[in-house]
Amino acid sequence: MEWEKLLCSDRIRGVKAKTNGNDLRTEFEKDYHRIIGSASFRRLQDKTQVFPLDKSDFVRTRLTHSLEVSSFAKSMGQNISRKIMSVIRDESFLPEYQIDVCDILQCAGLLHDIGNPPFGHFGETVIRDWFVKNMPQLCFQGKPLTECLNEQMQNDFYHFEGNTQALRLVTKLHYLVDAHGMNLTKALLGTIIKYPVSSLEIDKKSGDIHTKKMGYYYAERDIFKDLQESLGTHGRRHPLAFVLEAADDIAYKTADIEDAFKKGCISYYQLLEELRRFGEDEPENEDYQQIVNQLERKYNQAVERGIQKPDAYAVQNWIVLVQGKLIFHATDSFVEHYDEIMAGTYQKELLTKEHGKKIADALGDIAYRYAFTSAPIYKLEIAAETILNSLLDKYVNAAINYDTDVAMTVVQVKLMALLSDNYKTIYQIYSKDCDEYEKLYLRLLLVTDSICGMTDSHAKRLYQEFCGIEV
Repeated sequence: MEWEKLLCSDRIRGVKAKTNGNDLRTEFEKDYHRIIGSASFRRLQDKTQVFPLDKSDFVRTRLTHSLEVSSFAKSMGQNISRKIMSVIRDESFLPEYQIDVCDILQCAGLLHDIGNPPFGHFGETVIRDWFVKNMPQLCFQGKPLTECLNEQMQNDFYHFEGNTQALRLVTKLHYLVDAHGMNLTKALLGTIIKYPVSSLEIDKKSGDIHTKKMGYYYAERDIFKDLQESLGTHGRRHPLAFVLEAADDIAYKTADIEDAFKKGCISYYQLLEELRRFGEDEPENEDYQQIVNQLERKYNQAVERGIQKPDAYAVQNWIVLVQGKLIFHATDSFVEHYDEIMAGTYQKELLTKEHGKKIADALGDIAYRYAFTSAPIYKLEIAAETILNSLLDKYVNAAINYDTDVAMTVVQVKLMALLSDNYKTIYQIYSKDCDEYEKLYLRLLLVTDSICGMTDSHAKRLYQEFCGIEV
């Protein structure tokens, strides 16, 4: 792969925005302003990171998480760019590319969760499970949906992903000027595609991170093909996607621990004990042991200084230290595997056994056991399942015969009238020349589009209103 093509500033629409002589922004800087000015980005402030519908001012939302990922990704982009020029000495990487790489990664961090449904990753699971259970039972024109939709169409719902939804959202659904969504640069779009395969090519057992999940829906196959040709990736992962993924991993694995501590799910002493226990199998891993020892040092420093809450001081300051360490490790890993990454043959994450994987895995394991499996989370997730299942029951049944000659019930007509006019316009545009079964597929996407566009609070409120529960 070649950096000149990988950093392509063209847009899907094919026409760059008209500017006056006073606008000195690059195309990637324009992407940034399009993102932060969008309603889709603002809605992330009321979407779950770990704790659904949490009333605390401290714990993270998808918005604050995305800002952190954006910051980490930009920092790594700067570090990696300098290493490419000074250590690797790749002459094809021009000095001016450093700014472009940083801007692309900053934007990609803001976008990486923009397609997620309400209630976090659990929301994705509920949507997948609903379609697996109900698709064979639903009928269109007297035939089960499984006989109407081709294999990829069905698998798009069975393997539903917020990452995949992000590409659809920014290229189509965020209706601004026309049907091209935000009309972002191709380099940015390529960066947010973590998994360059369709729902038919998923292979979680392959050991290749490219096939872990799907990266695009059947509906966006032409956009995906266009991006692959323009960027020169041809089915391979964009190198900056590795950096984005590492930034996301660093942000959520450290933040989940901090949020869990603030919520009282884990104490300083429990965290220290768990970290030490996790390292018992690798006592020779000096980097890991030093990082864990730093947590205790931070606590002792707080006690010596007379800080009122030494445990909170220690955890919060230690988290910042770990983030810096992991950014360093990810940078070194990118440099070490540079040739494989550029050839499209590197199959792992940047945080590997040699580069920070031990501490990252420890944090992920501890957060899962102390936060994600806590009773409050279980209760909220059970409530989230009830909400999403109810919305899917109503809207899918209404959407099946929408825009057909088949009569709909009065309630179904009203349900479809409540959906976003923008989303329905996009459906009309892209279904215009399709056969009846592809139109059906697009109507099902219209439902998942609408639900993914909801915030946690809106989904809950809509459920209550439909059930006649006083809000």
